[in-house]
Amino acid sequence: MSSLSTHVLDTAGGHPAQAVPLRLYAGDTLLYAGVTDADGRCPALRGLAVAPGRYRLVFAVAAYFRAQGTTLPEPPFLDEVTLDFGIADDGHYHVPLLVSPFSYSTYRGS
Repeated sequence: MSSLSTHVLDTAGGHPAQAVPLRLYAGDTLLYAGVTDADGRCPALRGLAVAPGRYRLVFAVAAYFRAQGTTLPEPPFLDEVTLDFGIADDGHYHVPLLVSPFSYSTYRGS
């Protein structure tokens, strides 16, 4: 089994993104739902054992930016950011999200 973690960074504000709602799916099955902590992390997610397979993390970024007082267009350019990724082997997978109201990036971290 593998472990999984994430870290959300608000690149517009230059700080960790606290209180970002996120969900983890395997296919259509919801495995986890939570929010990021003050450091932009979701420690409870790391405790979830995941097998090799395909997964999807969904981050509610428009809700986060609105809660920060950011004025967004309607509809927002980015509402939810969905990251589809695969876990191929045992080990730790870190899937960070760097996000602003108009862009995002990710990578496999350590």
